[in-house]
Amino acid sequence: MRALLLTLLLATPSFAQSDEYHGPTPQKSDVPYLLHASSLIETESTEAHSENKKNDKVYWVDGEASTARTPLAEPIFIIKIDKLIPDKIELFKFDVNKKRRELVLKDRPGRNDAHPLHLQVTRLGKGLYKIEVSETLPNGEYSLSPQGSDTVFAFQVY
Repeated sequence: MRALLLTLLLATPSFAQSDEYHGPTPQKSDVPYLLHASSLIETESTEAHSENKKNDKVYWVDGEASTARTPLAEPIFIIKIDKLIPDKIELFKFDVNKKRRELVLKDRPGRNDAHPLHLQVTRLGKGLYKIEVSETLPNGEYSLSPQGSDTVFAFQVY
């Protein structure tokens, strides 16, 4: 009886979901792409400038708005990794000031200071990762950035 049951189970097609990722893949390595249904939108890659302002460190990027835009309040990114460490990527909200996007890091942190927003990183396959924003983002300018780097991957939620 057990042999018959085992044979039936093995012969029955499996409808379980595959763990393999079958969606679009990024053209470039180490650049996050916004996932929109079955297409990818490359984030704006640039280097942040920095300056000291009193006891604060101000990081800024030229322009009031990113060229990479999404209507999704909880965006999902797909990234093909070569050199970056996906778990070391952080998300920050920019403030628009003086025709540039700014992030102010206070010398003495307080309650309303800039801090990294929550992300969830999932491995999709060899060198391929999904980065999901784990909280609702209000409309505005944002940046993904590797810890300890001035490289930013900017995008806008509208």
